[in-house]
Amino acid sequence: MSLLVGGSVTVFAQSPELLKSYQQAVAFHKKGNYKEAVSFFQKTLKRGEMEFGPDHTISADIMNSLGEAYYAQSRHRKAETFFNKALAIRKKNLAPTHRDIAQSLNNLGLLYADLGRYGDAEEFYKNSMTIYEKALGPDHSRVGTSLNNLAELYRVQGRYAIAEPLYKKSQAIFKKTLGSESFALANSLSNLGLLYYKQGRYAEAEPLFKRSIVVKEKTLGLEHSLVGESLNNLALLYFGQDRLSAAEPLYKRALEIYERTLEPGHGSVAIALNNLAGVYYKQGRYADAEPLYLRSLAILEKSLGPDHTRVATSLNNLAMIYNKQRRFVDAERFYKRALIIGEKALGPQHPNLAKSLNNLARLYKSQGRFADAEPLYKRSLAMNERALGLRHPDVALNLRNLGGLYTTQGRDVEGLEYYRRATAIHQARAAHGGNQSLGGLSEQKSKRYLFTAHVRTAVSVARKSTSDRDRLVSESFSVGQLTRATQAGVAVSRMAARFAAGSDSLAKTVRELQDSIALWQKLDVRLIKLVSATPDKRNRSREKNVRNRLEGLEAKVATLSNKLTAEFPNYTELAASKPVHLGAVQKLLRPDEAMIAYLVTKWVTYVWVVRRESAVVFPARVGRDALQDAIDDLRGGLDASGIDKLADLPTFDRTAAHKLFKQIFAPIDKFLIGARHVFVVADGALQSLPLGVLVTDKPEKEFKDFSGYRQTAWLAKKYALTTLPSVSSLRALRTFAKRAVATIPFTGFGDPLLNGPQGGTRGIKLANLFRGSVANVDAIRDLPPLPDTAKELLALSAAVNGDSKHIYMRKRATERTVKKTNLSNSRIITFATHGLVAGDMKNAEPALVLTPPAKGTTLDDGLLTASEVAHLKLNADLVILSACNTAAGDGTEGAEGLSGLAKAFFYAGSRALLVSHWPVVSDAAVRLTTKMLTAGAGVGPAVALQRSMLALMNSADKPHYAHPLFWAPFVVVGEGGNPN
Repeated sequence: MSLLVGGSVTVFAQSPELLKSYQQAVAFHKKGNYKEAVSFFQKTLKRGEMEFGPDHTISADIMNSLGEAYYAQSRHRKAETFFNKALAIRKKNLAPTHRDIAQSLNNLGLLYADLGRYGDAEEFYKNSMTIYEKALGPDHSRVGTSLNNLAELYRVQGRYAIAEPLYKKSQAIFKKTLGSESFALANSLSNLGLLYYKQGRYAEAEPLFKRSIVVKEKTLGLEHSLVGESLNNLALLYFGQDRLSAAEPLYKRALEIYERTLEPGHGSVAIALNNLAGVYYKQGRYADAEPLYLRSLAILEKSLGPDHTRVATSLNNLAMIYNKQRRFVDAERFYKRALIIGEKALGPQHPNLAKSLNNLARLYKSQGRFADAEPLYKRSLAMNERALGLRHPDVALNLRNLGGLYTTQGRDVEGLEYYRRATAIHQARAAHGGNQSLGGLSEQKSKRYLFTAHVRTAVSVARKSTSDRDRLVSESFSVGQLTRATQAGVAVSRMAARFAAGSDSLAKTVRELQDSIALWQKLDVRLIKLVSATPDKRNRSREKNVRNRLEGLEAKVATLSNKLTAEFPNYTELAASKPVHLGAVQKLLRPDEAMIAYLVTKWVTYVWVVRRESAVVFPARVGRDALQDAIDDLRGGLDASGIDKLADLPTFDRTAAHKLFKQIFAPIDKFLIGARHVFVVADGALQSLPLGVLVTDKPEKEFKDFSGYRQTAWLAKKYALTTLPSVSSLRALRTFAKRAVATIPFTGFGDPLLNGPQGGTRGIKLANLFRGSVANVDAIRDLPPLPDTAKELLALSAAVNGDSKHIYMRKRATERTVKKTNLSNSRIITFATHGLVAGDMKNAEPALVLTPPAKGTTLDDGLLTASEVAHLKLNADLVILSACNTAAGDGTEGAEGLSGLAKAFFYAGSRALLVSHWPVVSDAAVRLTTKMLTAGAGVGPAVALQRSMLALMNSADKPHYAHPLFWAPFVVVGEGGNPN
């Protein structure tokens, strides 16, 4: 809407006091202070009617502005009254094609669109635009506003194909007439972003929302309600991608703005309450969500009336809560009321109605009313396919729900067809680069429920089929990979893509592109946090700096991408961590190798065994919670904390380890005959336990000394085990990431200069290790020294004929040295030191401890963090991380295993890693790693580690090393096979 109407300023000039009063009202309106604006417009109107009469055009101008202020408060009846009065006066006094009549028609169109009177709204918009085009010309900004508003109307109605070109036409007019920094353009960009969001075109929507925020804050200030609107829209996008941690602060910030600048009963407050409640609903916080939904509903019913579409949306959302709480009567009543409202306001084919139908069907399904649910699901599907297209995420949701309806009734063959179609939609979205972005990876993870249901149904059908069994096993194997959208898996794929580039210059371009994208993502997350802050905590100069860097990176990424498209067209295909067909995996395996892949679901754990000539899948009857409890119990027997003497060693429950073996491994053991080396793709809690500690034979109940551990039938004795971050990692490592041709056999860093008391383990848990972004070097200096690591590094180097000049210890073992040394020519690289566990501090990164400098800087503060590791340039066959818990996640909430240091070293360029699952005892670590390299001639890292473990178990001088706490923490991740 526009407040100052052309043609009235001359009349206002006749009354300076009236002009001053009007301008004060306009100022309040522009600031979003609508309550004061209404008050001043009322006073101005009263004065104007006294001076010029109630039927004068200036009275109409003030009435129109007063109507706009009421509209901004969602006081629609008041707004309609004054819009109609203004229109009547203007029609009486002005020519039919006067621009002020067009403005009144436009404003009434906005009002009626808001009230769901779409037919009236369309008529008023078109009449308004016709007048503007005749009075002002087709390229005037008012014509652009009419086009935008008409496009908005079509978007709300689900007529997306008609709306999009109108948005773009309006934006072209705004750029030409108002410039690229105008509010009108920002508003239209945000609206087009909403269109893309509704179509599932998230990557196209995000930059539009962000641009809108920048321009609106610049033109309107930080606290304007229309800024809140754009913050809300960006949060909506993140919510759709299941990035709830990014969406929640933006929703809260939008709500704060609305509550500070608008009336408590304003519709925007209701929308913000509804959206924040949606986050709580997804998080399972129903008690927090319900009161927000109820507040939202009360506001909307009062401001818009009981039959508005937004009321229907609110009713639908409350019904979802009641369904989850098994309050079925309340849920059904609200769903049906929402449907009645929607059908009346939007017509029987609108996509918003499809959502209500889908949800009511889901309610009937949960009540076992399958015959009632099926036609509603099918009607919802047909409506969404017609309105949104066949590849939209909402269509996939419909298909998934129909699949679930059929499988619940035992109609697995029918259900499987629907699951296949739903999975294909999300797989296609991931294939278009989706799983390479933060949002795309999060979106794919959020569909795990669908993928597990697809796997469950395919396996069920396969077990009943004879002719189609092999194809269904292959299908389930591919879909199972979609559930493991891991960061470490993506890192391996990206590393492999660089090595596949061929020439050094092209590989350098690939690395530059990948680094630029990673930095862009990191800065983007930082910017979201900055703009989510309240005004008193906003740092505009820092925001500007981050935005400038983002813009520079966007240009750089575009340039590099274009270059790779021309010179390395297969890059995108290679860099994507997408499912690998079963047959392709089999071709990569050697005769004495196997792959085991796990998928942990609520009630069942699926296990695939892949051999060169065969493949099977087995549903193990142990679910997520039981598996977590079993592994937590086993990990308790591997905890070295607080141990001062051998008598304090925890007893490892071998009986429990045998029970778990019988559940998740014994049923598939017969398919591993002839296998010596086994790749393991773990899932869920299994990521935190090396499978080597499982016990294959029922153990003796008691033993008097540590010889009982030595005689135990550990799985580690039977197989050499290698962990893979994903199934696709095997293809990446064996097809593209060829073995390094290095002239330096060994480079090592360790034995940092530390002054603390002597300690036996290499793990640290300090919450005071940072001061801002730079580590507290004094705290690092007080850590326990690790003199054993010097002996370890020298022995490791000698085992592979290394040169001592490439061993960096004591004063030479600094972070600066690591960053400045050319490591791309080293075949084996070792860090023997303390490891900082990420989980010790909220959102702290995992790190390796090196010799701290006198004063910490960003270049060198004594801690080599995971993000700094990712910037190293490696080309190594093996990186040994002889430190604490280096197999752990990156410290973020819900992080998967291997997402910390392991992911960073893969990305930097290592084909295999030796990492630990718990704090390692220093002397045992020295023996394990040195024996691994001396025993590794002619075999791969996995067999070498197995030999080293067995030797440690049988240590004559330290029989207690037979306890798995000492020999089992390390695992090989990546390429663990024989390099020859």
